[in-house]
Amino acid sequence: MSNMPGVRPAIPHFSSGPCAKRPGWSLQVLTDAVLGRSHRSKSGRAKLKRSLDLTREVLEVPADYRIGLTPASDTGAVEAALWSMLGARAVTMLAWESFGEGWVTDVAKELKLKDVTVLKAPYGELPDLSKVDPASDVVFTWNGTTSGVRVSNADWIAADRKGLTICDATSAAFAQPLEFAKLDVVTFSWQKALGGEAAHGMIILSPRAVQRLESYTPAWPIPKVFRLSKDGKLNEDPFEGGSINTPSMLCVEDWLDTLGWAKSVGGLKALMARADANAKVISEWVARTAWVDFVARVPATRSNTSVCLKVVDPAVLKLSAEAQGKFVKGIAAMLEKEGVAYDIDAYRAAPPGLRIWCGSTVETADLEALTPWLDWAYGQAKDALPKAA
Repeated sequence: MSNMPGVRPAIPHFSSGPCAKRPGWSLQVLTDAVLGRSHRSKSGRAKLKRSLDLTREVLEVPADYRIGLTPASDTGAVEAALWSMLGARAVTMLAWESFGEGWVTDVAKELKLKDVTVLKAPYGELPDLSKVDPASDVVFTWNGTTSGVRVSNADWIAADRKGLTICDATSAAFAQPLEFAKLDVVTFSWQKALGGEAAHGMIILSPRAVQRLESYTPAWPIPKVFRLSKDGKLNEDPFEGGSINTPSMLCVEDWLDTLGWAKSVGGLKALMARADANAKVISEWVARTAWVDFVARVPATRSNTSVCLKVVDPAVLKLSAEAQGKFVKGIAAMLEKEGVAYDIDAYRAAPPGLRIWCGSTVETADLEALTPWLDWAYGQAKDALPKAA
């Protein structure tokens, strides 16, 4: 395609984190924020408690599960679970992309646990989930944000398991059906599926997870920001409107607005439908486009949020790995320069490619407008290749 498309996305924000703000968002939604007041004040604490209650309602979290606020985004929430709960049993670690690999590093090299089984798969695939030992704790990402590969269900998790399941669900929550009966710890960040602001994470604990916290004390010292228990009991404060450290009340207000929007469009079912419709636009484009394909090889495991793509044109694949990387980065740079798509280059530790966020805060019409621009930018980049290539 030599001519520029005539229609541009109205909102060119396709970053996989922080993600696009909800449709219609403006700074005016923050005017009721509790500012200049302690987050421990009656009004501040009420806002925090409301954020937990609304999260439970929109995400459809079971009544007997606890929801708490953590510092340091999803990373802090996962680390709190790892540092506070692991060590009581053997651990199975699942990794098929960058963040899963990071949790393996933390467990094996930082906590230095000895009885650890690591099940890995390359980008585009899942490990053999049938090899997960239900007697062990298991740590995994529901949706691999940097590979676009997700688990399609929780059938592989035993209902009568002895171990805990610790699930990093940050790019799956509010977009994919999480089977809470099979999950003991679920974490996510505000900046992902609903486009909230960064630096705050959430952790959801099953009764089994709470029991672990109250019956097991790790052998290592736990940093304050990771402590979920106190004097042998669950630390209730972060689960009742308090916090481990000082939260931004501007971010809290933004999260409340985001959850209100989620309710207004129909709740969890509608949010998942919006993400599915968005991912369908990209899927249909890939099906009719020869130069691109999904990183995820199996359709059932393809993410509907962090959609990861790779170039499959033989003319590009015969380039060196470095040249392929520059080629794809050139596509992303052209689209950013045109104000058509921001931040769609693959994650820095992932193979070269494009990553397009398709979560519910993105409008389907903007993705429909984007795909012709992807073809245009690809054509421009290919025309610029040396003829000998």
